[in-house]
Formats: sequence, C-alpha cells, structure tokens
Amino acid sequence: MWSGNRTVLGLAIAALLALMVSDPAKADIPDETFEVLGLDRDGDPADLYDALEWRYHDPEEGAGEGTQADFWDPILFSKYTNPQSFYEPPDKGKGSGRQGCVECHEKDTPGHTMAWKQSVHANLNEIRNLEPGDVRFYKKEKLKRVETNLIALGLLEEEQILSEVSCMDCHVEILRVGNADHKRDLRMPDAAVCGTCHLQEFAERESERDTLNWPQEQWPPGRPSHALDYHGVVEMAMWAALTEREIAEGCVSCHSVQNKCDGCHTRHTFSAAEARKPEACATCHSGIAHNEFENYMLSKHGSIYQMSGHEWDWETRLKDAYVKGGQTAPTCASCHFEFRGKFGHNVVRKVRWGFMPTPDISDNLSDGWFEARKEAWIATCSGCHSESFARAYQNMADDAVKAGLSVQQKTKHVIEKLYADHMLVGQDINRPAPPEPLEDGAGEFFQMFIADGNNPSAVEVEHARGCRNDLNQLYKAVMHVSPGGWAYSEGWSSLVECYARVMDSDTRSREIAEIKARLADIEQKSEFSLLDIDSNVQRASIGGLGGALMLVGMAGLLLPRRRFDSNDAGDD
Repeated sequence: MWSGNRTVLGLAIAALLALMVSDPAKADIPDETFEVLGLDRDGDPADLYDALEWRYHDPEEGAGEGTQADFWDPILFSKYTNPQSFYEPPDKGKGSGRQGCVECHEKDTPGHTMAWKQSVHANLNEIRNLEPGDVRFYKKEKLKRVETNLIALGLLEEEQILSEVSCMDCHVEILRVGNADHKRDLRMPDAAVCGTCHLQEFAERESERDTLNWPQEQWPPGRPSHALDYHGVVEMAMWAALTEREIAEGCVSCHSVQNKCDGCHTRHTFSAAEARKPEACATCHSGIAHNEFENYMLSKHGSIYQMSGHEWDWETRLKDAYVKGGQTAPTCASCHFEFRGKFGHNVVRKVRWGFMPTPDISDNLSDGWFEARKEAWIATCSGCHSESFARAYQNMADDAVKAGLSVQQKTKHVIEKLYADHMLVGQDINRPAPPEPLEDGAGEFFQMFIADGNNPSAVEVEHARGCRNDLNQLYKAVMHVSPGGWAYSEGWSSLVECYARVMDSDTRSREIAEIKARLADIEQKSEFSLLDIDSNVQRASIGGLGGALMLVGMAGLLLPRRRFDSNDAGDD
C-alpha cells in the first residue's frame, strides 16, 4: 500500500542506494518506527518515505481537523497553520517558470526573496565545494543523501545533481520544469514536502509517535510531541468550543510544528544554525504555563550562553558542538535532541513528566519505563557533570515537583468540594453551561479562556491561572535549573500564596453558608412559633399583645412631639 511502483528504479540501483544511505541516513530513526511501519531498516528509502507520508496525511493517525471539527470553523489565517486542510491558492492566474518566480517576488515580497538568497537552498554549490576542515563539511554528505532520496523517489535522474532548491520546488513540485499557474498549481508546503528531501529528519520527527507510549496511559500515544502537537490541540474540547477563533489561532500558531517545519527553521532561510540557538525555541516555549526559555536564560547554563554564546560556532552540528564548536554550556537542542549519544529530531525519548505534572505520573515514577528515561537524562547531564551530581539533581527535581503537585492537588480538591456542595458564587442562579462540546466542572482548564455569568467563579480562575500555572512554573524551573523560578520568585512561593487565597475563599464561603443556614433556621422557627396557635385564648392573647405594642409605639412617637411643641411655646 505504501511502497508504490517506482519504475525508474531497478533492482541493481536499489542495492546501491541501500549501501549508500541506509546506515548514515537512518542511524537515529528508532527501531520502533520501522516495526510500526512494517519496514526493514535496510530497505528502500522510497518505501520509508511512502509509509511515513501515508501515515502523516491519514486522519485516523492524527492529520486534519480532528474529531471536534463540527464545533468550529476555520478563519482565513487557518490556511497557514494547517495548510493541508485549509490552504487555497490565490485567485490569480499568474504563471511563471523557475526564474520568473524569483524575479517577480523580488518586487512583491523582497524580504522572503532575500532570505532565500542567503539560504543553503539557493547556494547548494557552496556546500559541494566545502573542504574537510570546514565545520559544515557534514552537509556535503547530507546533500548526497538528499539526492539519493530523490533518485529513489524517481524525482532525480541517477547521474543528475540538485543545483538549487527554489520557489518552484517547495511551492509547486520538486524539479518542476516549465511554467506553473498560481491558482492551479500552488501549494503551501507541509512537513511531508520537506521530508521528500530531508527524509532522515522527517522520519526522526515522525518517530515521536512511536516512542512515547505511556505505560499507565497518562497521555494518548505519541503525545505530547512535535509530531502530534496540532492534533493534541484540535482534539481539546476547550479549543473547539472557543467562539473567538482569532484567539484559538494563537494556540495553533505554536501547535503547528506537526503541520510544517518553519516553526523551528524560519522561512525562507531554513537555517540549521539558527534553529540550534535557544531563541528559536523561545517563541513557543515561553509564557505563563511553559516558561522553559525564561528559566533556561536565568539558569547558569543560560548565563554562560548569554555571556559567551556569540563566540560559539553555530554552524557546527550538535554532536561536535563542544569539541569543535567551542560550546561551553548546554542549549535546548544539545540536551533535548540528544539520546544515548546520538542527536536527532525525536525530542521525546526522555520525556517523563509530560507537559505538566499529574498524580498518575507522580505515582508511577518507579515504573521501569520512567526509570529508564531518568537514566537517559542522567547520562545526558553526565556529559558535563559527574554522575553523582546528575543523579542527586534529578532526585531533588522529582521531589520538588511532587511537593508542588501535592499543594496544587489540595487546592483542586477544595474547588471540587465547593462545586459539589453548590457553594461557588452564583452556582445555582447564574452559572450557564459552557458551549459544546465542553461539559461543566470545577476548576477546569477551559475556565482560563471561556467565561459567562459566574462560570467560572473567581476562585476557579484563581486555581486555574494561579495554582495550575504556578505548579507548571515550578516544574519548568527546577528542570531547567533556575533556582528562583522554582523556590521563591515563582513556583513554590506563588503556589503557597495561591493555596492561601483558595483556602480563604473556601472558609469565607462556608462561613457565609453557615450564617445563612442559621438565619433560615431562626426565620423558620419564628414563623412556626407564631403560626402554631391552637386555641382562641392564645389567639386573643397574641392579638392583645399586638395591640398593646401598637399603642406603646404610637405613644412613643407622640410624646416627644408634644414636648417639642411645649418647649416651642415657652420660647415664644
């Protein structure tokens, strides 16, 4: 089903291709991916690409709009965050050849064109002419691998070389000859288009689906990851229910790495050197609930980067960064791309706590699956630190996260109890149900984004924006070695503060409820004591008492008036 018919290839060159690229091209593609796809590691690159591309575009495997699509509509910008589902070419009949694209866009979009002109794509001959002493020399072999992939796919003749990668190759068809029409032929490239040439990187990234299978089903298979980050968002009821779609696009502007590669490799330079710098990660890995970048920059690692990073050679590939590139501190890429000494685009093989801490993760950290990943992290850290130091820090970090999780769970249970007891402000008189497909609940994630009446109540917002995010900030800070971020400035101290505010709200709500109950009881007793009269004598007595009280009241009103009148007369 996946392999397709490749008439341009004979059995003879298939063996040659396998010899040329199987080991180096597939060195860091995990075994799990070949097993899931039913492929031999030493097989034809075309078979690997076909299998990956078929799965990548399959809605059953996470492509497209997801199962909540009936509850939301795309907006115009959606075609850029999910081009495979929503992109429509411009309604223009322009047609041009390869050089014509460049000439026209030099006038229409000079920024994009100049970025491309400075890219490797526009200067492949520079790569061919690299000398062994150049730290970029590895790209020469990578270019050969790209050409081999294209030969295997029938897109390049066996002796043909790739002279450049220009507009036409990505936005119409690789090695397209002749003119192309905007309206008829134009496409917005997705990750599979990039994978046509960059098969190894595409396969590494896609392998995240196959290497993140939580033992107690804490997360769905393959998540959270870059490979399924868009799928993870569109399957969220909160995201689908949000009527302000321009706000929802803020989520998928980051959660679109699944759909395209320019989240890390900014178009149109697509620079590997740029993507190795921490700032490349900062656009998305920052902010209130996932402030990895801020914590990294405030760590000693980040301090060294800020002081010395300008002296490092960012063109050096990751595995040589310390020895040949002058790197003296870790970066996002050097830690998260590494697994057992190899570097690749699968960044989830050491994931343990996921996006945020939860009890079903905390309670199972002794499971062998989690322990193996912890050992992999200790090995990574031991590249600079002693094994003893790395292990001590990992143990401390886990315990710190557990401590924070304990406080956050206490506040969550308080909110849930208030909800169960119908004691949230306005709960019984002004709490509209959330929009479909959401279901109401206490302290839910959607309450950071959707509000109507007293849904959410202020204490629920306190929990969502405070305790929940404070826990995540503690987790991100301790794992990225920012002491103030987990202990004092944010994290733990903020979490304790949030807990105190939630407990105050709980106490006030219960005190008010108790006062209301007592008043209601007094009113009820008073009502029954007056109405429980079973004889004419009692009724007459009550009536007489009432009449006497009325007379006394009238006298009280009249007597001061008389005294006032008397005094007035005397003064005259």
